[in-house]
Amino acid sequence: QVQLVESGGGLVQAGGSLTLSCVASVSIVEFHSMAWHRQRPGAQRELVGYVTRDGRESYGGYLEGRFTVSRDNEKNLLSLQMDNLEPEDTGVYYCGAQLQPFQPTDYWGQGTQVTVSS
Repeated sequence: QVQLVESGGGLVQAGGSLTLSCVASVSIVEFHSMAWHRQRPGAQRELVGYVTRDGRESYGGYLEGRFTVSRDNEKNLLSLQMDNLEPEDTGVYYCGAQLQPFQPTDYWGQGTQVTVSS
């Protein structure tokens, strides 16, 4: 059974940084892509960014280069480096894995809370 476990969330002041981690219970090379999503209070879940098996990255345009997604295939690890955080970044951040392109996410983590204070 595939499990994705996120960690690294917490409380940070505006302008600060956090790094989120997501560890998979299987080899992540099995996934076409892995992504970070977030759900802000009162909003729908949205894509933050993803990285494909061959290393291609894409991000939500609203991020303005503040976030970076990376993967370590040897450690089965997906990371999200978040810099210059804003209060509007507050929410629950989820790791997701997709087996095939252009398909819904197959597996989700339980989420980790990020709170940015002003």
